[in-house]
Amino acid sequence: MSLETLVEEIRRRGEADLASVTASRTAESAKIVADRDRQIADLRAESARQTEADIAHERAQRLAAAKLQSRKLLYEAREKRLVEGIRETRDLLEEYTRSSQYPTVLKRMMGAATDTLGKQVRILGRGEDASLLAKVAGKSFDPTPQPILGGLIAETADGSRRLNLSFDELLRLREDRVRELLA
Repeated sequence: MSLETLVEEIRRRGEADLASVTASRTAESAKIVADRDRQIADLRAESARQTEADIAHERAQRLAAAKLQSRKLLYEAREKRLVEGIRETRDLLEEYTRSSQYPTVLKRMMGAATDTLGKQVRILGRGEDASLLAKVAGKSFDPTPQPILGGLIAETADGSRRLNLSFDELLRLREDRVRELLA
């Protein structure tokens, strides 16, 4: 074997190794590029999915906030209407105290008070009703004016029991029913 043959053999082996390494590098490079492209595609898909999820979540939150706001406004409007209705009811009761039927109502309230608390009662009422209550209750009437809309307040002589038949208290006790009627 001559030196030329040996050099030629070494060169062939070197070129074969070089071709093998180049092919391996090209295959590895293609694999890395394909892996990179797949990861980029996966990241883009995940980003698009996450963006859609965030948009849907934001949309749902805004929709829920809008529904809550509309319920709040509806409640406020209804409450305003009910408060106005209660105020009008109070005005009607105040007007009723000037009617010809009001003295009859005071007599019936006096009867209910004496039936509930007994004959010895102290009757309290508005200053405007002093003459009416003095006629109805006689000496049981206490002329100290009370800050009520109408009606009367009865107490036992010793003050241990009290029956509040004032229009204010009757309206307060039945406010839920009045609200129900006004709604």
